[in-house]
Amino acid sequence: MIFNKDTAEKTAELLLQINAIKLNPGNPFTWASGWKSPIYCDNRLILSFPPIRNYVRDAFAKHIEKQFGKPDVIAGVATGAIGIGMLVAESMGLPFVYVRPEAKKHGRQNQVEGFLQKGQNVVIVEDLISTGGSSLNAVEALRAAGANIKGMAAIFTYGFDISTQNFKDANVDLFTLSNYENLLNLAVAKSYITEKEETTLREWSVNPSTWNNEIK
Repeated sequence: MIFNKDTAEKTAELLLQINAIKLNPGNPFTWASGWKSPIYCDNRLILSFPPIRNYVRDAFAKHIEKQFGKPDVIAGVATGAIGIGMLVAESMGLPFVYVRPEAKKHGRQNQVEGFLQKGQNVVIVEDLISTGGSSLNAVEALRAAGANIKGMAAIFTYGFDISTQNFKDANVDLFTLSNYENLLNLAVAKSYITEKEETTLREWSVNPSTWNNEIK
């Protein structure tokens, strides 16, 4: 995983300011997977705050070109990354496509929506990386459509070992604007959480699937 420290800290601060990232060790959230979690990340909120969405757009455009070179197409992962992906594509003057979780059951039965030619270089924009499963599903769909995947750029990652391994196995380079480590450091420094809550949040990240939700 690749990231820039200054960008990671600034992005984490902005996400905390608008409550896109909610930290609540005492009253855990339940993810769709069934995992109990002291943190919930909703990056869709970024789109509702023009100065912040502009920062994220510009940071993506800058770092995508730096890390992967300028691609032929920007792809967004549905649904969370469609909005920001379109903004990034517009900023870079590039075509945009998006990838559904699965092919439609009707019409043209597309999974990749938009105009994409075989052999085109694509960078995928994603909002959040947890295990990496849904993100890499988009990679598979684009590769099946003939795309050459240059890499993926995401707003935030939890940094789980399983996601690192999944991206390695799929041979996909991942750049993120921010990550869990920078978030926790900033949250403590800015008094969003106590040191005791930080301990709980770090314990959860080691083994999130079996975390027992108890603050020690």
